[in-house]
Amino acid sequence: MLTGKQKRHLRALAHHLTPIFQVGKGGVNENMIQQIKDALEARELIKVSVLQNAEEDADDVAAQLGKGARAEIAQVIGKTIVLYKESKENKKIILP
Repeated sequence: MLTGKQKRHLRALAHHLTPIFQVGKGGVNENMIQQIKDALEARELIKVSVLQNAEEDADDVAAQLGKGARAEIAQVIGKTIVLYKESKENKKIILP
């Protein structure tokens, strides 16, 4: 579980990132969760965009992705989700 200070630090780091995944009409599936796990292992911090034609809202999508990828939800703002998961092999982000 992340503290408020850690979430604030992650939000600042994620500000300049562009979303690398998009959730659309099909919603969240196992293939997407696996790709997000791989991306989190490589990058530790990613943004996911929820498209307008998605049937679920961003909070539900964030909960599904966080649970499926075992990642922390750093932020949900509008239709953008910021996910964080500490990498096992190449740790880059040092939390306060």
